[in-house]
Amino acid sequence: MQGYDKYAYEPFAVTVDLAVLTLRGGALHVLLVERGQEPYAGRWALPGGFVLPDESAETAARRELAEETGLEDVSGLHLEQLRTYSEPDRDPRMRVVSVAFAALLPDAPEPHGGGDAAQARWLPYDDARPLAFDHDRILADAHERVGAKLEYTCLATAFCPPEFTLGELQQVYETVWGTGLDRPNFRRKVLATPGFVEPVPGGAARLTGGRGKPAALYRAGPATTLHPPLLRPPREGRSA
Repeated sequence: MQGYDKYAYEPFAVTVDLAVLTLRGGALHVLLVERGQEPYAGRWALPGGFVLPDESAETAARRELAEETGLEDVSGLHLEQLRTYSEPDRDPRMRVVSVAFAALLPDAPEPHGGGDAAQARWLPYDDARPLAFDHDRILADAHERVGAKLEYTCLATAFCPPEFTLGELQQVYETVWGTGLDRPNFRRKVLATPGFVEPVPGGAARLTGGRGKPAALYRAGPATTLHPPLLRPPREGRSA
């Protein structure tokens, strides 16, 4: 553009922040890093980092996800852009605009702290706050996004291993939503939804710790949306 002066605008940094969620011990956990230097030294924060000059935001997010989890291949994991956080004072160092992502892991390994992190750890979602920067808001937004998408998409299977029982799938919903579900009704709705899950060939089953017979194993089907949606029960004090 004629007359455009790129030096007329103050430069700012672009980062990615990751809200990485998994189920451990029947509870929702989030991957957090302890900051090793200022600002917020010693405080827990979401993992993330600066977008390099030759990277897109998604490429940077996948790089950071691999570094913090220690996984060599994160291409098959669910990773979606959440939103952009751009309040002028969100980082005391300089103007920083962050593109936040939500990531879901089925079998979470022990994390590896990278960059300026003193350590990385999986912490229960309910015990995660307060976090550094505006990461409380990012984490809450990610939780709400995932909870809402469980209603009308097949996202719940992203929390599950390649082969899972319907009980394990139900636990995903109950854990993320924070409410119990009726087992027969849940099973009926899942099996009645074309392409949501499909049985593992050969009638594979697994003992689940109960006294009954082994539970049948399923895997994610080809569907991506749920028709009709699987609506979460209204919480007490909240209208349906």
